[in-house]
Amino acid sequence: MQKTVLITGASAGFGLACARLFAARGDKVVAAARRTDKLAALADEFGTSILPLELDVQNRAAVQNAIAALPAPFAAIDVLVNNAGLALGLEPAHKADLDNWDTMIATNCAGLAYVSRAVLPGMVERGRGVVINIGSTAGEIPYAGSTAYGASKAFVLQFTHNLNADLVGSGVSACCIEPGLCGGTEFSRVRFHGDAERAQSVYEGTTPLSSQDIADTVAWVADRPAHVTINSIMMMPNCQSFGGQAVKRRAS
Repeated sequence: MQKTVLITGASAGFGLACARLFAARGDKVVAAARRTDKLAALADEFGTSILPLELDVQNRAAVQNAIAALPAPFAAIDVLVNNAGLALGLEPAHKADLDNWDTMIATNCAGLAYVSRAVLPGMVERGRGVVINIGSTAGEIPYAGSTAYGASKAFVLQFTHNLNADLVGSGVSACCIEPGLCGGTEFSRVRFHGDAERAQSVYEGTTPLSSQDIADTVAWVADRPAHVTINSIMMMPNCQSFGGQAVKRRAS
């Protein structure tokens, strides 16, 4: 059955891969992002299957107005993919840039909450729908330099679990997908403020996950029968696993 899918951060990375996958299989896609040029290219490729939507998820009023104004063919959202998010910097907490922290919290936490709150009433009224939140392994597994980013993704995971507590029996469910090392996106380039060489070094000698791996998983969750809730999925490439605890040793 054809679905109507709203994807935030649809101009690149996971969001773009999800938009292409859903549109290619015949679903209707509201592709939301700040960069309209990328969205226009999507619409050129898939025609009327794509509704480009310029949207900054940090702007609560803009989110509410945009969802309320969706045209009838795209208004009944079956699948919400909360993908918009980012990491900025890798400094330890005592040296971190507070502007970076503010931006991560505003996008990864508040933005996700604003979009969810705008879409959920319609889903509950129709008695169907799934909210798929893109988290991160960083939300469960800490690593140095990820204080605010990891905390923001822990929010995403717990927000998802609490959605399911609120929505039990409604026909609407939520899932948090937590990717680990994933290449071929803008993630590390954004984190390092455009330093392409440093960004590329993150993936040297590895076969990381791809955006398509994430999109395939998103689609699988979206296609589960109505009686099935997938609470969370943690994904890593085979080259990555859990690390040992850090030990700081004194010089002898």
